[in-house]
Amino acid sequence: MSGGVRRYSDAVTTGRVGEERDRAVFEYALLRVIPRVERGECVNAGVIVYCQERAFLGARAELDEARLSALDPGVDVDGVRRALAAVEALCRGGASAGAAGRERPGRRFRWLTAPRSTIVQPGPIHGGLTEDPEAELERLLDRLVR
Repeated sequence: MSGGVRRYSDAVTTGRVGEERDRAVFEYALLRVIPRVERGECVNAGVIVYCQERAFLGARAELDEARLSALDPGVDVDGVRRALAAVEALCRGGASAGAAGRERPGRRFRWLTAPRSTIVQPGPIHGGLTEDPEAELERLLDRLVR
């Protein structure tokens, strides 16, 4: 690297003091439950993480039923749980996720994070660097959902 110019790949793998790191770019989106779309109130209920470099796509959900019921006492909690479980299954892929489960992880992530007007909606996509996408999923769940 001459002249102080760093390539993007160098920035991803080199730490502040020059030590090599095994960090990869990842993207994530919150899963929000909006029981009454017309009101716009929501409860964060999960996170989807995608890391192309590591071929990782994962989702974890934890529904706080008390918070959700405070927004709408008549909400179909079982239906919401099924929708969140379906997102987790689609991220795992395979036959149990149906035809979409055979798609590449990136295509599944883009489909799951496409805007929609349903009770379970993805939030905006954010990005970062991580050494461990699975650990990042847990960290984001702790920080943004629990």
